[in-house]
Amino acid sequence: MEKKSEQQSGELQWWHLSLIGVGCIIGTGFFLGSSIAIKLTGPSVLISFLLAGIGTYIVYDSLGRMSAEDPQKGSFRSYAKKAFGSWVGFSSGWVYWMSEMLIMGSQLTALSIFTKFWFPDVPLWVLSSIYAVLGIIVVLLGSKGFEKIENLLGVIKISAILMFIIIAILAILGIIDGQKGIKDLPNAMSELFPHGIKGLWASLIFGFYAFGGIEIMGIMATRLKNKADAPKAGKIMLVVLTTIYLLSLGLAVTMIPWTEFSDKKSPFVTALHEYDNLAFVPHVFNGALIIAGFSTMSASLFAITTMLVTMAEEKDAPAKLAKKGRFKVPTLALALTTSGLVASIITALLLPDTIYEYITTAAGLMLLYNWLLVLISAPRLLDLTKFDHGKRLLGMALIALGISGTLLEKSSRPGLFVSLAFLLIIAIAATILHFVRKKTKGQTRTKHNSMLKKHRHKRK
Repeated sequence: MEKKSEQQSGELQWWHLSLIGVGCIIGTGFFLGSSIAIKLTGPSVLISFLLAGIGTYIVYDSLGRMSAEDPQKGSFRSYAKKAFGSWVGFSSGWVYWMSEMLIMGSQLTALSIFTKFWFPDVPLWVLSSIYAVLGIIVVLLGSKGFEKIENLLGVIKISAILMFIIIAILAILGIIDGQKGIKDLPNAMSELFPHGIKGLWASLIFGFYAFGGIEIMGIMATRLKNKADAPKAGKIMLVVLTTIYLLSLGLAVTMIPWTEFSDKKSPFVTALHEYDNLAFVPHVFNGALIIAGFSTMSASLFAITTMLVTMAEEKDAPAKLAKKGRFKVPTLALALTTSGLVASIITALLLPDTIYEYITTAAGLMLLYNWLLVLISAPRLLDLTKFDHGKRLLGMALIALGISGTLLEKSSRPGLFVSLAFLLIIAIAATILHFVRKKTKGQTRTKHNSMLKKHRHKRK
């Protein structure tokens, strides 16, 4: 039986939700994942991020409208369940849990890579452990503490990007360093597609990954004062965010040739590092990147802990996961999530050189599987116009391009196979659960009919 809609009044204004969205989205996927995208496709990374922004906007359009019409604590998982049944809701929830676990693993690795800018001799796994503990502390503060922290960190992240944009413009114009300037523009942009369409196609997954976090906005939408504001909060935020992404990336590939970027360092730190008069700025910006990465990691930790509780309440996960402990936080749900963090740290210890790209690809793909499900669920739950259907098909096509593009790049393929393996495991579990529930239901019905027969026999 479906739960009733979450119609209780919330405390958030639409712009609060937009700011939380910024806090949940801008992170290591953009600040480090964009380096991999640049290595794959060069200056045409702008096209990759624009296409990903359009696809993300289309997905949130459907999710926001469903949130406004029928606010549900389980968000996209609850909508998938209403559209296609409990086994799809079960699958969606666990796919999301696995995707966020992978995302947190990539974020922990990225945070450690950023920190090694200052402490190059400290192992990745040690730094990952420190950030994991800090993330757990944020979750223990509860939802209100989380909202306040994400609002603050969201402002810091936007400020960091704006700082880069202003400094980059001054540097390109030669105002900061007379030896540098506009003369770098032709060199940087002379080859828009250095690796052809194949490179652009392969980079699309990293564009989508940079927008990961809109699903958390769906979860938080139940806390809006006016639930009808859910679509507006996400749409305005995504338009602004896409503009900032494109402007900052465009400036980065203009400041220095794209071949100088490394997947071991943020493209923005690399671009600023080339300017002698800006020696202090890379350090300041690196600190902002760490704040940004920690923010998105904490958001992921909060989101999947919340999702586990919702699944436990709806019998898609063990009921004990919903039980709250001493700090008014679901202890077992947080413990299960923490075990995933530990697995990520161990992986970082075993595969320090290759882990980030593998995990990032797998995480981005798992996220896209759920976004695809949002678009597939929409026609069953919303009244869509022909234009809406056209948008939805465009969104599905862009997501399909992002998924299939991982086959083109050798370093991305392992992530695809990892994500498919997780999908297979979850599909098997969902199938088993479906037949168990069906059998239990049949036994209950048989028992009920038997009791009715006995009752009738006694009356006779």
